[in-house]
Amino acid sequence: QVQLVESGGGLVQPGGSLTLSCAASGSIFSISAMGWHRQAPGSKRELVAHITSDGNTNYTNYADSVKGRFTISRGNAKNTVYLQMNSLKPEGTAVYYCNTVLKTSILSKPWSYWGQGTQVTVSS
Repeated sequence: QVQLVESGGGLVQPGGSLTLSCAASGSIFSISAMGWHRQAPGSKRELVAHITSDGNTNYTNYADSVKGRFTISRGNAKNTVYLQMNSLKPEGTAVYYCNTVLKTSILSKPWSYWGQGTQVTVSS
């Protein structure tokens, strides 16, 4: 019943910027965390950024490789998350996946859900 839809991927030159969006929909009771992972060709999927919520307070976490260049944020619609990517490097080329940790009802356990991924290619 839960689906995540990513958008914003594409081709960008090194040093350029791109913003990814992800919207979660379906049977959502509460969302405790949203984030982005990426998987480059021949590599394992790795964490890019997470944002967790405690009431109205958000906490962010970034991979060392993207600190200072990427920014994760929650949208005004709380089931939406963005990843602003600046100063993109060729090694940033990967499929980027949206991830959420949520409960589908008040009695359910928190569970992790994944989007289908969006391709980001950094090349001149």
